[in-house]
Amino acid sequence: MKGSSKKQVIGRAHHCHGVGSEEVWELEKIVLVGTPNVGKSVIFNILTGRYVTVSNYPGTTVDISTGKTMIEGKEFGVIDTPGMYSLLSPITEEEEISRKILLEEKPDIVVHIVDAKNLERMLPLTLQLIEAGMNVILVLNLMDEAQRYGVSVNVEELSRILGIPVIDTIAIEGKNIDKLKRAIINYKKAKSKVLVRQEEEIEKAINEIIALLGCSRTEAILALIASDQFAKNESLKEIVNKLSLKHNIPLNYLILSSYYEVASEITEKVVRKTKVKKETFGEKLSNLTMNPITGLPIFLLVLYGFYLFVGVFGAQTLVDFIEGTIFEEHINPHVNQLFKALIPWPILQDLFVHKYGIITLGIRYAVAIILPIVGTFFLAFSILEDSGYLPRLAMLVDRVFKKIGLNGRAVIPIVLGFGCDTMATIVTRTLETKRERIIATFQLALAIPCSAQLGVIFALLANNPRALALWLMVDVLVLLFIGWLTAKVIPGERPQFFMEIPPLRVPKFSNVLIKTWARMEWYFKEVLPIFIIASILIWIGKITGIFDMVVNLISYPVTWIGLPKETAVALLFGFFRRDYGAAGLYDLAQAGILNGVPLLVSAIVLTLFVPCIGQFSVMWKERGAKVAMAIFAFNIIFAFSIGALVGFLLTTLGVSL
Repeated sequence: MKGSSKKQVIGRAHHCHGVGSEEVWELEKIVLVGTPNVGKSVIFNILTGRYVTVSNYPGTTVDISTGKTMIEGKEFGVIDTPGMYSLLSPITEEEEISRKILLEEKPDIVVHIVDAKNLERMLPLTLQLIEAGMNVILVLNLMDEAQRYGVSVNVEELSRILGIPVIDTIAIEGKNIDKLKRAIINYKKAKSKVLVRQEEEIEKAINEIIALLGCSRTEAILALIASDQFAKNESLKEIVNKLSLKHNIPLNYLILSSYYEVASEITEKVVRKTKVKKETFGEKLSNLTMNPITGLPIFLLVLYGFYLFVGVFGAQTLVDFIEGTIFEEHINPHVNQLFKALIPWPILQDLFVHKYGIITLGIRYAVAIILPIVGTFFLAFSILEDSGYLPRLAMLVDRVFKKIGLNGRAVIPIVLGFGCDTMATIVTRTLETKRERIIATFQLALAIPCSAQLGVIFALLANNPRALALWLMVDVLVLLFIGWLTAKVIPGERPQFFMEIPPLRVPKFSNVLIKTWARMEWYFKEVLPIFIIASILIWIGKITGIFDMVVNLISYPVTWIGLPKETAVALLFGFFRRDYGAAGLYDLAQAGILNGVPLLVSAIVLTLFVPCIGQFSVMWKERGAKVAMAIFAFNIIFAFSIGALVGFLLTTLGVSL
């Protein structure tokens, strides 16, 4: 009875870890925890080097980074959990997974990494981890920043109070990582220590639940905070209801407040603050990036740099060389001849080569057109990420994003969407509420072109600055209007926003390289197969006549809004990959079929048209079939409606492009 009740409290899952990560989970495990932007990934990379696997945690779509490390001849598995603020009251799906790992995987060592200058705000999680009986090592990272702000911590006294090893580090410089490794290898489990005592009535309820369910103190507190989620026991509900009637304040607030009170008391004993020295250039620049008056011009400057690197160097210079020189002049002619010699049947030749072949279309698009653009985007994004600029951008846009039902945290998936909407849709799970996740998913599917599509559209409209400006204006207006509309239509509370602001630093080359490589590896594993599948589907569609039938169907609304019939092929390609569609428009423009107002209208329609098959499948998986199909249907109608409206207005006003 007790055993089964205990399982109700935690809700254990059956594990079947992804290929390449099984060995990590079988080793003694080091789990890294902490809030975002405290240097957790830096320490993970130092410990694991390049021996890293990223895979979904079982039963979820949340990616977990795992790796191995060798300390004094002993091998450990290292698990980097998604950012979390509380063990007892997680907000996002990712925090839920972090808690699941901590409570179910029984890690041998838990390394809690915090920002040393914000110790009071982060210490409650440390107290919760200690109370849960875990072998905790507290890492006070960013000590250089703490010192710059006049904050000093008595590490020895903090260690004595908590009863755990405390290490001060500057991870980005590798300082004291050797101390951390020694603390891991020499860890001796201390006696269970309860540092936070609740008020008398709550303590009594906790003890009653422990006796009732045969569970731990942490599990008993979880049952009090979220009884419906963690147990269906009638006796438990009676305890919770009885306790709730005695308090006007919600139980979770009362319980969590106790940890913050103790954290404040401990901080007063170990932290000393001195007069801050003169503000450094980095601190001045940091403030400028978050000030609306100066932050916007800085953002536009960053955006322009992005455009030059990704849109010009990646989408034009690299694409021209790889696609034009390497593929068109060397690879395609040779593979066409090779498959003609090997396969006598033209219908099978078309599967691999010629116009829609796996090699000449799928791999060529993936490697020659998309890879240079995505690669340069990932590199530029990693530089921004490692510099600490993205959290500042989140602070800058928070007020605007709240108008469209989101908050500053959504800047991460939105910016990532300009790299790959499929990956960005996955990242929406970091948002706090279901409402925010739906709105962000909708925005990504409708008005955020991926870097590959964006690069080709820039190339498509580069010779017509007026058309490019109009396209950009329409896309931004759609983004703001639809965001505002969905925020009004979809019920829910206004999103809250809080985020740790890391120091603004010169990006470290090794960190940028590791992050870029991890994303490129993801691209090849997850996206490249989609290109190949798309080529196969196009081939099947051609030989069965389905392709031509769908093209004919799409051609009706295409011609109704004044576009040439051939545009229908590009729109269909856009479903397989958005950049396929953009490349199709580019070919039509080069052939002289598309120009002037129709060229602009076609670019607008393609941008707002249905998400690619990869993004659609992720939407289906993340948000459910109903939401995915609703977005899909809306995009089709909305894209043609806006295209028709823009075409009508420009023609009526006599605007020439």
